[in-house]
This record gives sequence, C-alpha cells and structure tokens, in this order.
Amino acid sequence: MSVKSCEKIEKSQVELTVEVEAQEFEAALEKAYRKMRGKINVPGFRPGKAPRKIIEGMYGVEVFFDEAINIAFPEAYEAAVKEKELNVVGYPSVELVGECTRQGFTFKAVAPVYPEVTLGQYKGLSAPKEEVQVTAEDVDRRLQSLADRNTRLVSVEREAKEGDTAVIDFEGFLDGKPFDGGKGTSHSLELGSHSFVPGFEEQVAGMKAGDEKDIDITFPEDYHADLAGKAVVFKVKCHEVKEKDVPTLDDEFAKDVSEFDTLDELKADLEKQITEEREKDARREFEDALMEQVAQGLTAEIPDAMVEGQARQFLENFRTQVAQQGIPYDQYLQMTGLREDKLLEDAKEPALRQVKMDLAVMAIIKAEGIEASGEDVEEEYKKLAEQFGMDLEMVKKYIQADQVKDQVCSRRAIDVVANSATATKPEETPAEDKPAEEKTAGEAPEKKPARKPRKKKTETAEPAAEGAEPAAEEKKPVRKPRKKKTEEPKDAE
Repeated sequence: MSVKSCEKIEKSQVELTVEVEAQEFEAALEKAYRKMRGKINVPGFRPGKAPRKIIEGMYGVEVFFDEAINIAFPEAYEAAVKEKELNVVGYPSVELVGECTRQGFTFKAVAPVYPEVTLGQYKGLSAPKEEVQVTAEDVDRRLQSLADRNTRLVSVEREAKEGDTAVIDFEGFLDGKPFDGGKGTSHSLELGSHSFVPGFEEQVAGMKAGDEKDIDITFPEDYHADLAGKAVVFKVKCHEVKEKDVPTLDDEFAKDVSEFDTLDELKADLEKQITEEREKDARREFEDALMEQVAQGLTAEIPDAMVEGQARQFLENFRTQVAQQGIPYDQYLQMTGLREDKLLEDAKEPALRQVKMDLAVMAIIKAEGIEASGEDVEEEYKKLAEQFGMDLEMVKKYIQADQVKDQVCSRRAIDVVANSATATKPEETPAEDKPAEEKTAGEAPEKKPARKPRKKKTETAEPAAEGAEPAAEEKKPVRKPRKKKTEEPKDAE
C-alpha cells in the first residue's frame, strides 16, 4: 500500500488517494478464491475443490476481483489513515480510480476528520442563575411522593372505581378481526391514569373480579393512521380489583421509611435534600447557559458525519428509554404514529448543538492544558461506585479508565468557564407565560445538549439519559435498624 496523495478539502474532510500494489492484491485474490470456491460449479470437480487457475480460466481472471477489492480495501484504508495520522470521525466515501488489474488497484477515499477548532471568549462570561428557595409545600409534595411509594395495593371484592387498579385481559377487534397491538394479558391498569384510549378506563370502572365485558371505543382522529377514527370492540376480562392502602403521615411512618424517629426530623431532611438538588440543578443550568455561549462563539468546519452520528446516538438513547418502559420500540412507533426517519431528522438540530458543545469542551481542555492523574481517576471511580451503589471493581469492569479520565477533564474544563463567570438574576417570567414541562409522547430525545464529550458506543454504568440526574422524587431517606420498636417495620410493597 502506498498513499499517493492526502489533501484537505471543505467541511473538515480529507481526500486520500491510495494504491494497493500487486503483492497485497494477490494475497486478497487468494482469500477471495478460498471464500468463493465452494459456490462456483466446475464440471469434473467436487464443490470447493476446483483449483483457482481452472476457475479463472473458465470465468475470466476478473472473477475474484470484486471480492478481493472488498477484502483489500479496509486494511489499506486503515493503514493510510494511520500513516497520515488522521483523526477520522466517520465512514469514508470511496471510489475506484482507473482499472483494476492483477497489478492492483487505486482508490480515492473522502473521510471526515476531527475539525480544527478556534475558541472565542470562554472566560469572564455571564449567565442567569436561579436563587434556590424551598417552601413547606415543596416538602409536603416530597413527603406525599414518599408516601405514594410506600402505598400498598390490596385486593378488594367490589366494583372497580377511579383510583383503583384493575388486573385485566383485553383484546381489540376491528370489523370482527383482531388488530396489532390491541391485546394484553394480566395487565394492571390504574383507572384515571388516562394511559389507554379515551373512554376505555371509564368503561372498566364498575367491573369486579370475574366480570367479562365488551367495550366499544372509537379511536381519535389523530391516532395511528390504521386506527384513526375507527370504531372497535375490546373484549375485557377482569381478574382482580386492587385499592390503595395509603400510610398515615406520622412519626411511625417516619420510623418505617427513614433513619429518623419523628416526622419533623424527616421533613427537615427532605428540605435539605430538595435544597441540595435545586442548587445542583441551578449550577447545571448556569453552566449549560455559559457553555452554550462558548459553543456559539467557536469557529470550526463541522463535518456532517459528526452531526449524523450524534443524531443517531440520540435516537439510540430514545430507543433505550422506550424499552425501559416495557414497550417494544416498533409497537411504540405504531401507537404514536411516529416515523424513525422523522425522529432522526428532528434530532439533527440538537445534535449539532451537542457536537459544538463537545468541541468547545475539548478545545478548552487543550487550551488550558488540563490533565487527570491516576489518583484523579481512582477518586472518580469511587464517586461513581457510591453514586450507583455498585462495587468498585464492578464499576471499573464496566467503565473504562480513559472514559473516566475524559469525564474528569471535561468537568474541570467546565469549571474553568463557570468559576470565571458572573451569575446574574434571571428575568421574571409571568406564570401564565411559563412553558409546560410535560413531554409530548415520542418527542425526539436529548433536546438539551449535554456538556461532556461522548465516546462511541462505550458501555457505561451511567443512566441512559446522559448527564441527567435521578428524578428528585426517587431519593429516599436512608433506613436504619429500629432500636425503639419491638416489632419489625412492615416492608413497603
């Protein structure tokens, strides 16, 4: 292999012209022969036993050329990239130059490479930062969430009503025939959750264990194309009705769910948790706003491959989120009427912002000479083990040291920007003008860029949504062994 030329072209791409010489091509031809000979019929020879010269004599010397090119190209391309020390960020487009003969062939590859980045201002910036406040109502909501998680479902012998959970089998029929996605077995449906087609839950109300019923439903006009506006019948059987057994919020509740002996102590701890979470969120939003400014101020010719790769990563994250909800991805698309190509297209704009953010962080690391020592990496491993409640060695097994090192350096790069910045008071937004925080079903994920560089499909023990913290309501006070009670506390179901 020899590199005939290597030229930079527009949009951070490099055009390589590479020659695969006779010796290398001959080796590829031999591999192609061994791979293909079993599929070529030659009279007088058993399958796979005909000599290469016989086959070439019958079908022409070019019979193995296409397969040999496919075999020789990857190794030659990788060798050329290594020789020219190119930081390739995507797949190349390739074309042959001239004719392929037994003496070899020449190809031209256009490959996207990591762009040259020029930073704008990244120190001395300013951005709004929320002042953290926690009210008694905030604490009560968190306390109620804790009570909800410790609420048990108990079976009752009565008709189901709103707020109950009905365990049902169901199957939908359109014009007397079952339709895809319309069947479920032993499904727990909370009445009033509005998780089913409008009108379904209302008709399950009133059923009791053992009841069977036909439910008539007309799908909304904006539903999936196959069912939009269609009248269907669901055959439903109720196996069980369950009601919520909500715990009383008192000192005994505090003892059962936490390390505290009184409800007041538990409330004080919840207030502290909420304050820490909101301070962390305020800091993150402040940093995000600053890094957005840095990203907008940088200059770089970003190759399309980087944006497309990031968009596909967003889509893969979305697939994971859907799967974690227990819904097959294809079925989810059918239920919501979404198309994957539309999701991918919608993800490109946030993907571009994410790529710019990553480039900004990496450029700051380079400009500031930021490094992470082995001790820094070890300390970060310990933090991750504590965060995810995993054994330290298990964390090291799943998260590579280079990835942890990147995280440490990225964190320090963002600190350089944030620690030199000025926090301003956010502008007041009238309550009626504030956007709703509800997420539309099927919305393209990752609308807000994360703030650290990503590795290509590297396994990690981090949550699926990168950069996201656990929801506030998911934190529970730590339990401790009871000392003052003669009976063991009941485990929450």
